[in-house]
Amino acid sequence: MAVVACSSGGTKTDDAASGTDGVSDGGSASQAGYQGDDLGTGSEYLEPGMQPGDPELLDRTVIYFDFDTSKIRPEFSEVLAAHARYVGANPDRKVRLEGHADERGSREYNIGLGERRSQAVRQVLMLQGAGAVQITTVSYGEERPAVSGSDEESWSLNRRVEIVYSE
Repeated sequence: MAVVACSSGGTKTDDAASGTDGVSDGGSASQAGYQGDDLGTGSEYLEPGMQPGDPELLDRTVIYFDFDTSKIRPEFSEVLAAHARYVGANPDRKVRLEGHADERGSREYNIGLGERRSQAVRQVLMLQGAGAVQITTVSYGEERPAVSGSDEESWSLNRRVEIVYSE
């Protein structure tokens, strides 16, 4: 899978957050020197606002969309709920939502579609506890494809919103 980036910028709708460090669950319990029965339920290792299962969900930072729509697919509900809980419980965390589209459609249309997608994700995060000041959005339209190619598999990977954390 090739990653292709374009030097042209997207359109900004809020103040863009700086930095792009990801979310980490702090390493595995075995790395910390714990074994077997010492582990308990695992909930004692969760950061504020996290529930069991959230670290795995927070590792998923790309939300995919169907062709020509900004409707969030049901399979991403739990992922977005986990991100909303985490952001809402950590007011110092900021998140940038980067909207993307596949190459079909005009440049202007795809910028708008990427914007609608990032705003749809923003709305879900805010409804589930994230603060409006913690979230910024940007649309890159078709300008930053995740993969190159002109087939359905490539297009489906390019129709997305990427969740990018910063401090």
